[in-house]
Amino acid sequence: MKHLTLAAAALFAATLSAGAQELPKTNLKVVGGLSNLTAYQDYEKPFWTKTIPEKSNGQVTAEIKGFNEMGLKGPELLRLMSQGVVEFGTATLSYFASDNPINEAIDLAGLAPDAQTARKVTDAFEPVLAKLYGDGSNVRLLGISTYPAQVLFCNADIKSLADLKGKKVRTSSRTQAEFVEAFGGSSVTMAFGEVVPALQNKVVDCAITGSLSGYSAKWYEVSTHLVALPINWNQQIHAVNEKAWQKLDPKVQAFLQTNIKGVLVTPSDADKALLRKVLEDQILPKWAARCSADCVASFNATIGKELGLAVNK
Repeated sequence: MKHLTLAAAALFAATLSAGAQELPKTNLKVVGGLSNLTAYQDYEKPFWTKTIPEKSNGQVTAEIKGFNEMGLKGPELLRLMSQGVVEFGTATLSYFASDNPINEAIDLAGLAPDAQTARKVTDAFEPVLAKLYGDGSNVRLLGISTYPAQVLFCNADIKSLADLKGKKVRTSSRTQAEFVEAFGGSSVTMAFGEVVPALQNKVVDCAITGSLSGYSAKWYEVSTHLVALPINWNQQIHAVNEKAWQKLDPKVQAFLQTNIKGVLVTPSDADKALLRKVLEDQILPKWAARCSADCVASFNATIGKELGLAVNK
């Protein structure tokens, strides 16, 4: 039995190798996420420059640069992919929220207080986003990944979410701002690099960012409290211009689609309940007011059904 198992394993490995060798030589150009973040350095860049070449036996290779390294701001990436200026690209969904609030749907503050719920929400709504980008932007959605949980770093005495009342909080999206305001706090817009001195000098009391991003930037040196309750996740799309996609060999398309999937990497019960209440009473109604009726219907049929939520337009 052992010899049969080893033989089967060898045959399987040989089959994988043969399959990879059948792929035509292909080089991809990718515009990735922010190059200074751990998500890019430890996951996204190695995926394109190591995992893809290794799994294809060197047949498929990729060149990648973070959008910031190319002088881009981020919000223009979907348009550039639509135009074919950028072939493969990564972009945070919150960048497009002002263009169409449907882009906020999977990342509304309070919607997914844990990674498992975030995955359920994303899986439920991904077909809606795929249709949106395919029909409207000539862009094929390949997958969705996330940064670490967006949490509160505070240089103030914070024992619960209710303590945000009267506090100044740095936020990075509209839904985060509405979350802070729902608890009686004031939202402050501020560049990531300005947060450490702002916390240190009490310009802001708290700041929201990814847990790993805050750790890497040493926010803990100027913070006294960390509220370990995910507010949202700051998901990002991985997509490709449709014309560029259609030029790829079907075997390469199948190879990429198979390999790009798979990345979606303690508070009190009272705070969890409070988060849900704020979501239902304030975050969702405000979002529904700026989103179309079709957008709200898509939410109710997918995310709402998954989480037991219903939004009225």
